[in-house]
Amino acid sequence: MKETRLGEFEEVILLLVGILGEEEAYAFKIASEFEEQTKKSVSIGAVHSTLSRLEDKGFLTSEMGKATAERGGRRKRIYTITAYGRRALESSRDLRVSLWKQFPSFGFDLGGQFS
Repeated sequence: MKETRLGEFEEVILLLVGILGEEEAYAFKIASEFEEQTKKSVSIGAVHSTLSRLEDKGFLTSEMGKATAERGGRRKRIYTITAYGRRALESSRDLRVSLWKQFPSFGFDLGGQFS
């Protein structure tokens, strides 16, 4: 049986794949975006292994892109979120929003920003 839960780092990487889109969602760009968004460093190996694990879980698919001159003719592996991955993200978001709404000092109106 496939693992259906997302770890915190997996969730962030999966979100970044969606944010970057089909043209830019490759490992190096995802690592750069992670560092820019979180202000934390990350190794390219950690990103590669996480992308591989997310693909094994069925949350992502990948395919080799076209060779580009900027990469000396090398191709990039481009990642795309699957419908199953989108559902996992939505489930994770819904759980977090539910928990934040129950937290006593934040149990008031969240301004609808998470609905």
